[in-house]
Amino acid sequence: MHVEAMIATHPQWRGEPASGLVRCVELCFDCAQSCIACADACLGEANVSELRRCISLNLDCADACFATGAMGSRQIGASDVTMRLMLQACAEACRVCGIECESHAMQHEHCKVCAEVCRACERACREAVPKTAMPS
Repeated sequence: MHVEAMIATHPQWRGEPASGLVRCVELCFDCAQSCIACADACLGEANVSELRRCISLNLDCADACFATGAMGSRQIGASDVTMRLMLQACAEACRVCGIECESHAMQHEHCKVCAEVCRACERACREAVPKTAMPS
């Protein structure tokens, strides 16, 4: 991904982009894609009715990750408070989705992969939160 290069070359950016935020943006987009693919794979399973909650949480997590990644990519007019809340909400969506996917990991490899990606994204979001300053 080119997240760091794009942020670093932004005319309003001063200095080196925060590596925690860059990693978080990259993982948010990766997690969004993984969750969409997992939901689609769940829809293709014979026991789809047993995977309804997983599908729903995959789609919720994908939306949260995409929105967080998009907001983290923007520099003009960014609100530290809003970004902090988005990071926290995204981490929670990833946590819940990761737990659900993990419960299906023994039967479905796509859920196993998705759970791993969700956990990585959750960690990245939580690590990026302290680097997002609260206004005084």
